[in-house]
Amino acid sequence: MALSLPSNPDLEHLRRDARRLQRAVRGGDRRGIELVARHHPQGVPDDPASFGLAAAQLVVARGHGFSSWPRMLEYLRAARPLWRDPAALDPTAHDPLAPTALAPTALDATPVDAPLDPAPGPPRDATASFPAVAPVPGPVIAALACLTYTERDEPARWARAVDVLAAHPGLADRDVVVAAVAGDAAALRTHLAAGPGAATRDAGPFRWPPLLYLVYSRIPQRDPMEAARVLLDAGADPDSGYLWQGLPTPFTALTGALGEGENGPGRQPRHPRWRELAELLLAHGADPNDRQALYNRMFNRDDSHLELLLAHGLGRPSSEVWTRRIGSAGESVEEMMQRQLHWAEGHGFARRLELLAAHGHVLTPADAPAGGADGPAPRAPAIHRAATPEAVRAAAAEGADLDARHDGRTALHQAAFMGDAELVEALLDVGADPDAVDATHGSTAAGWAEWARHDELATLIRDHGPGGPGHDTTAR
Repeated sequence: MALSLPSNPDLEHLRRDARRLQRAVRGGDRRGIELVARHHPQGVPDDPASFGLAAAQLVVARGHGFSSWPRMLEYLRAARPLWRDPAALDPTAHDPLAPTALAPTALDATPVDAPLDPAPGPPRDATASFPAVAPVPGPVIAALACLTYTERDEPARWARAVDVLAAHPGLADRDVVVAAVAGDAAALRTHLAAGPGAATRDAGPFRWPPLLYLVYSRIPQRDPMEAARVLLDAGADPDSGYLWQGLPTPFTALTGALGEGENGPGRQPRHPRWRELAELLLAHGADPNDRQALYNRMFNRDDSHLELLLAHGLGRPSSEVWTRRIGSAGESVEEMMQRQLHWAEGHGFARRLELLAAHGHVLTPADAPAGGADGPAPRAPAIHRAATPEAVRAAAAEGADLDARHDGRTALHQAAFMGDAELVEALLDVGADPDAVDATHGSTAAGWAEWARHDELATLIRDHGPGGPGHDTTAR
C-alpha cells in the first residue's frame, strides 16, 4: 500500500487521531468501526469497549500505508533531517515588496494516494505589477528563481529574480547558491576551489545543496549543463533531494529537471534543458524510478519523459537510494508503474499504454484501482478520455457529451489548464462550449488558461465566445 501521510505530519496530531479513533470505536461510531474493519488484521473486536489504544494506533498507521505504528515513527524520525517546507522557508513569503503567486491553489504536491486529477485555484486576473524591491541578499534571489511547488510558483517571480540579479552584478561570485541558480560554471569553480565541500553542503533559503538550486531554477542560466557537470564532478549527489513538507516521495534533482506538476506547465514548467540535465543525472547514477517526477509529468499527454526514463531502467529495481534514506518507499516500483497505467487508461492516453506495454508494463483486471470507501471511482466521461484531437473528433461523432463535467470541470477546462492548444482547438471545433463554467470556481476555460499562464490560449478560447470572431452559433 502506498504511503499517504498529510503534509507536515505531526506526531502529536497522529497520536490524537488514534485516541479519537479509540473513543469512536468504543462508542459504536459506524465510520470508526469501518476503519478498523478495513485496516486492523484482526478486524473489529467482539466487544468494542475493549478496543485499546495500541490497536487504534495500528489502524492509524496502516491507514497511512505503514505496517505498524513503530514503523511510522521510524519514518518520521528518518524523515526529519530531509524535511523541507519551501512555503515556510521562503524569505519572500511575508515581504510586501516581493512578488508572490497571484492566486491560491487547492493542491500542491500531494500524498501518493491522493486524487490524481489536478485542481487549480480560482482563476484570477493574470496581470500584476510589482513595486520595486530594495537591495536584497542572495537568498531572496534564489527563492524567487526556483520552483517550490507551492502556490507561489509563477513566471512573474522568475522575472523579478532576473531583475534583482541584474541589479546586483557579481553576486554569483560571492554566493554559491546564486551561482547555481544562475548556472554560472565559472563562479561555481571558484567557490569549489575555495571550499570543495560547497558542492554537497546544504545552503540558501531552502537548505538545499547547490545542484537542486540549479535544476529547480527557472531563470535564464549561463550554462546549466557545464554548471551541473562542475557540481557532479566535485561530488554532488545525483540523487540529491528533499522531502516536501515531510511527505515520503522525495523531490529530487531529477524531479526538478523534469518539472511540471499539479499547477500546470505554465506555472511549473520543465527546465529548458530538462532532457540533457536528466540524461546527465542518470549517467551519474540517478535512480530512474523517480516517483515524484513521474507524478508531476503524468497529467500531460507528452511521453518524452517516459521514453527517456524507460531507456534508463524505469520500472526495474534500481538503487532505491531514497528507500534506504527514509526506511520506506512512498510506493513500490510495481505500485509506481501501476499508477502510471491507471492514469493512462483512465484518461485515454493510448500511446502511453502502448509505450509501457512495450517495456513489459501492463494493467490487468486484477490491478484495477479499488477506489474509496464507497467503491470504485466513477469512470470519466468519454470526452474526458479523448486525449488526442483525433479522439476528440471520434468521441464527438459518437455523440459524446462535449461539456460533461468530471471533478467539476469540462474537458475544455482541463485542456486549457494544461496548455494543450491542439486539444483545445479540437474541442472548440467540434462544439465544446467556451462559456461553460466549472463547478468549483465558476470560471470559464479561458479563465483557467489565464490562471495557468497560457494567455494566448485564453484569447483563443474567448474568441469562440459570444461575439468573438471564432464564435459560430450554428455549431451547437
